[in-house]
Amino acid sequence: MSIPVATRPTDMEYMGNRNKKEVHDLKRETLNCQIDEIILADHAVVFTPDTLDQAHREGFDDCGWCLMGSGR
Repeated sequence: MSIPVATRPTDMEYMGNRNKKEVHDLKRETLNCQIDEIILADHAVVFTPDTLDQAHREGFDDCGWCLMGSGR
């Protein structure tokens, strides 16, 4: 289940952009991921459980920058 977040998650590994349905790896983020902008635009969600599999089950695609491969 994805949960909206208003601040940068510090104890999570993955964060989604619900606007683009894209998941980011917060431990490998790049400037191109624009995590702060996603949060400011109120598009950020985290996943329970905090796994890439859960993000994929919810229909989120991998970021091409931090996860190195979009399925789109």
